[in-house]
Amino acid sequence: MDEPTSKYCIQVLRMERGGRVLLADGSGNKYEAVIADDNRKKCVLNIDSVSAVPAPPCMLHIAIAFTKNVSRMEWFLEKAVEIGITHITPIVTTRTEREKFKAERFENILVSAMLQSQQFFLPQLSEPVAFDKLVAGGLPQQAFIAHCLPESKTHLLDAAKPGNDAMLLIGPEGDFTPEEITDALSRGFIPVSLGNTRLRTETAGMVGATLLAAANR
Repeated sequence: MDEPTSKYCIQVLRMERGGRVLLADGSGNKYEAVIADDNRKKCVLNIDSVSAVPAPPCMLHIAIAFTKNVSRMEWFLEKAVEIGITHITPIVTTRTEREKFKAERFENILVSAMLQSQQFFLPQLSEPVAFDKLVAGGLPQQAFIAHCLPESKTHLLDAAKPGNDAMLLIGPEGDFTPEEITDALSRGFIPVSLGNTRLRTETAGMVGATLLAAANR
């Protein structure tokens, strides 16, 4: 293992030579291994067995406008993975605060959260995509948009059907523009509510992720 992982395994988890470790490659393979050398800078493992873990039954996709506060989006990414979201797409909307997309750092957060939550499939994190391009693409079995305009909406937990691929759009600070909402609705997105309170972007993303996962429990 590389040095950071070795240090975490040996110093933080206090594993020793002969200890058994589970490994994941992010593609659904589970490896059972034994520590052969408990060097904290270069821990060596012997793999005993490998088995395939069943893939998630459906795609749970959160498309969210990243905020300028990177730490909040990093928190969202971590929690979304732990909850069981399989796809995350940053969307660039009219009101999105544009910030550099730190792909390598975000990917490291996803890997860490996957391992922490003992999952074996690494969620797919896409490059940022323009809102109009995203909604014009092919839709999954269920496509939802959470927005703040006062109109009739169904609570996401009631709207989401278990076992079906689903995508949820979460807007930026200040919400989607009326034109963006109209565009999404005209293309088949269903307006949904995440509750009775106004949520921050990253909180809305986390609540949406939780409700999608709960609908597929």
